[in-house]
Amino acid sequence: MISSGGVATKPGPNNPFSLTADRAYRAWRDRKLERAPTAVEQLMVELRDPACPDAAEQAALAERLDRANMVIYRFGPGAGHGKSLIRRFGRRLGLERLDNNLCADEDRITTLRVVAERRTGEYIPYTNQRLNWHTDGYYNRPQEQVRGVILHCVRPAREGGENAFMDHEIAYILLRDENPDYVRALMAGDAMTIPANVQGGVEIRPEQGGPVFSIDGDGHLHMRYSARARNIVWKDDPDTRAAADFLLNLFQADSPYIFRHRLEAGQGVVSNNVLHCRTQFSHDSDAGRLLYRARYFDRASTAGSNG
Repeated sequence: MISSGGVATKPGPNNPFSLTADRAYRAWRDRKLERAPTAVEQLMVELRDPACPDAAEQAALAERLDRANMVIYRFGPGAGHGKSLIRRFGRRLGLERLDNNLCADEDRITTLRVVAERRTGEYIPYTNQRLNWHTDGYYNRPQEQVRGVILHCVRPAREGGENAFMDHEIAYILLRDENPDYVRALMAGDAMTIPANVQGGVEIRPEQGGPVFSIDGDGHLHMRYSARARNIVWKDDPDTRAAADFLLNLFQADSPYIFRHRLEAGQGVVSNNVLHCRTQFSHDSDAGRLLYRARYFDRASTAGSNG
């Protein structure tokens, strides 16, 4: 079933992400930590035909998404890398509604490569520099939150470009265990604000405030976050500042919940928009790093359509 991906809502009395549902939280937390992967290899799945995964492959995808909200896949030999294949694979995971963000191509799937020059009026954040921890679309409107992402590697960089991932539900656990007031602060509707995107005196995107943690219409936890020091405005209160500092320290620590992997050609990541970052990489102008990124308003599920 495709998630409705609704805007933030008030959790039910037994939702583990409700700060008043301590018993439900403890039960969910214990199971989550018990099943959490301990090595990046446990996230990997080989797909003979990504457009039509068999029952065993579907089960493997479902198991990893359930445990970690992400899966690292490898397409079989000869499967190809085309955007149409990425689209068909996404449909198998219940991913249908693409986010037509500013940097997307006409088909709403973004080609990620180093761009030497920016065209007038176009925002192009594509360099070979390090990308700090974030979730995708943290600047989107509440009704257009990115809940599912496919990142597919066509051609890796010659050196560097390693990704790191952390399940946002694990970050929630670590924050709540440290101090429930940190979670309460980050669930406030004005916890994190992204200033307007203005280029050449024209507002490309308006200012967007909102919570860091929210619960969607299906009861799933969603996170919008960026560790950028610039163009991020945190609510000026002690708990919010302490929670933001806790997250930064968490990402800088040698956490067993952070998984690092350099994608190879034919590999990719499907996630429910988990936290991620990327190291700097070398750039070859003739045959540089090339990836496709598809952002969805849906969460990944193995009960998708047969399209």
